[in-house]
Amino acid sequence: MGEIVKLMPQRKRIALIAHDNCKTEMLEWARFNRGTLAAHELHATGTTGALLSSELGLDVNRFLSGPRGGDQQVGAAIAEGRIDFLIFFWDPLEPQPHDVDVKALLRIAVVCNVPTACNRATADFVLSSPLTAEEYRRPGSAFPESDTSERLVTLERENAV
Repeated sequence: MGEIVKLMPQRKRIALIAHDNCKTEMLEWARFNRGTLAAHELHATGTTGALLSSELGLDVNRFLSGPRGGDQQVGAAIAEGRIDFLIFFWDPLEPQPHDVDVKALLRIAVVCNVPTACNRATADFVLSSPLTAEEYRRPGSAFPESDTSERLVTLERENAV
């Protein structure tokens, strides 16, 4: 079976998520990168999306807030090929009531080979890459198509401690 390649369009579909302690940093980063972000289709979880839309004056498609299922919605959009990359400023030092959703979101981003930035430095590198402004042929999965679901089940069993 040949490799599955997904064509990412020139206008990327970017998901933006920030935990509460990281929202200020996300807003500062987004203000700095407003010109670049304006050229793309933006998606965000609830409060982050409202803040970004208000702060930047840009259209932001909003999912539910993370704890209310927004992280799962973003994960589903990634799995369905509706998100091209993920900027997720998460707080590793603060326990999250929806931690399993956060882990599932990060897992599906890796499985689907979606570029993912979890801090400002990585987000700067991803957004400033020349690949962000052009079409990009991205391999569709980090795992062969035939064993992806088996690997996910195995990972879920390992994490269900």
